[in-house]
Amino acid sequence: MIPLTVHHRTVYRYRRPVELWPHRLMLSPRESRDLQVISCVVTVSPTAQVTWAHDVFGNAVATAAFHGASRDLVIDSVVELRLEATAWPIFTIAASAIVYPFRYSDDEWTDLGALTRQQYPDPAGRLATWARGFVRGRQTDTLALLKDLAAGVSVAIGYQSREDEGVQSPIETLDRGWGSCRDYAVLFVEAARHLGFGARLVSGYLFNPDQMLRGSSDAGSTHAWGEVFVPGAGWISFDPTNRSVGGANLIPVAVARDLRQAAPVLGSYSGSSDALESLSVEVRVTSSPGRP
Repeated sequence: MIPLTVHHRTVYRYRRPVELWPHRLMLSPRESRDLQVISCVVTVSPTAQVTWAHDVFGNAVATAAFHGASRDLVIDSVVELRLEATAWPIFTIAASAIVYPFRYSDDEWTDLGALTRQQYPDPAGRLATWARGFVRGRQTDTLALLKDLAAGVSVAIGYQSREDEGVQSPIETLDRGWGSCRDYAVLFVEAARHLGFGARLVSGYLFNPDQMLRGSSDAGSTHAWGEVFVPGAGWISFDPTNRSVGGANLIPVAVARDLRQAAPVLGSYSGSSDALESLSVEVRVTSSPGRP
């Protein structure tokens, strides 16, 4: 078990005072058997009324409501947690799903719902054809197929960090031949959906103590990856950026059908369109030896 501290600081500077509208904050990690949250402290300046709720995916969401005008907005989150996920775990897959193609049960198919459907148009079937290229015969090992698909994303697409918001569509990523971790995750999840899997996107943090993983130039950063539901094993994490399987080094904050639903900070203001002067985001993920 690794004790970790995640410090996520977002700072907006405005040229003149603006009226801040409510901001949605997704900064508290999702607890599981592999991840235990010890504390999560979110500080907002100017002072705001912060309320917490859970969205339709079970993500912890804070809403900050402001009063009055301000030239600055600072959102500071400090999370203490314990991460116990192992690298390349062994998954117990149900006998009915070991070999692909397989059929989800009626209940699973109903509950997965929109997570099995594509979110981006593929009118010419390019993505579907690309995804089917990883199927090695009429029957193939399910987990091996998903591992090949995740690895295939990083082989076909060059990694390049992007500071601008949003994601590329899978077709844009294939055409350009490069993308960020967000683009890798979207391409992988959409390809998995084309193959009939229920899949979802994950936004969170990457713990990179040796600075050997792609997606971070420091010990940690925000990160995105995908999860695929496989009967028996449940939701399996695939990080196509680093060709890894399982939750080692990954700290999930939000899961979503579309990555736009998992933005760490989302909000707006009332003022002129050029009022925003600067935006800076700083993330540090560090080990905390000696903490209880």
